Amino acid sequence: MRTIFITGASAGLGKATARLFQSRGWRVIATMRNPEKETELNKLENVTLLPLDVTNTQQVHATVKAANELAAIDVVFNNAGYGLIGPLEIYTEDQIRRQMETNFFGVIWVTQAFIPYFKTRKRGLFITTSSICGLASYPLSSIYHASKWAIEGWSESISYDLAVFNIGVKTVAPGGIQSNYMNVMDVAHDPAYDALQRKLGEGFTDGTLMEFSDPLELSEVVYEAATDNKDQLRYLAGKDAVRTYANRMETGAEVYRTQLKKYLQLESPYESV
Repeated sequence: MRTIFITGASAGLGKATARLFQSRGWRVIATMRNPEKETELNKLENVTLLPLDVTNTQQVHATVKAANELAAIDVVFNNAGYGLIGPLEIYTEDQIRRQMETNFFGVIWVTQAFIPYFKTRKRGLFITTSSICGLASYPLSSIYHASKWAIEGWSESISYDLAVFNIGVKTVAPGGIQSNYMNVMDVAHDPAYDALQRKLGEGFTDGTLMEFSDPLELSEVVYEAATDNKDQLRYLAGKDAVRTYANRMETGAEVYRTQLKKYLQLESPYESV
């Protein structure tokens, strides 16, 4: 029986992935900050819940040690994360640091803790939830984007390093996810950006900019990445992610940015220079 270790398994893509892998005969070690509050995964056969706050390095090492004592881990799915939404100038230092600590450094700490185990076994696979926001951009989420772009660059670089030890590295980049996403967002509001926020909301609501997919549908992409044995770094998840990335690659980064600014009715700051 193969085993997957999942972070951020209490909701959304993490929980859907845990359920999918369990249904297909995998042992699942599902981690979350408050496993005592979980009422669904704890009822499933071959699912073990462990506590994990990915920003707590002591707990990371303790939980990884416990997981490896329970089973030989085949796949680590770095999924824990959330979105910080709003303009940069009104974020607090704590909000900015917490975003990077969770979305980026949390992935680093978990991966770093697992590498020695995978090196001993001479095999293993890391899959990390990135985002279409790590491959293309939207307004009013600059630090969130920074965390996801960092994940993409880091993943590509470390994929070379770990290939020496037959350890794989992959990312799954979803678009919109139908879940309790508002509960895992930190929203900072400034009325000066209301017009931009409204136009952005329109694009998310009517599907022009983003379509929200069922997390179970997106978890199929995680399963594909875990089982297809392909030397492939990046997996797009959701029609909106596929469409947006294809547009950016086809038109180029500058044209993509110009098109989005036009849609959002943003003028160039250089026209009056």
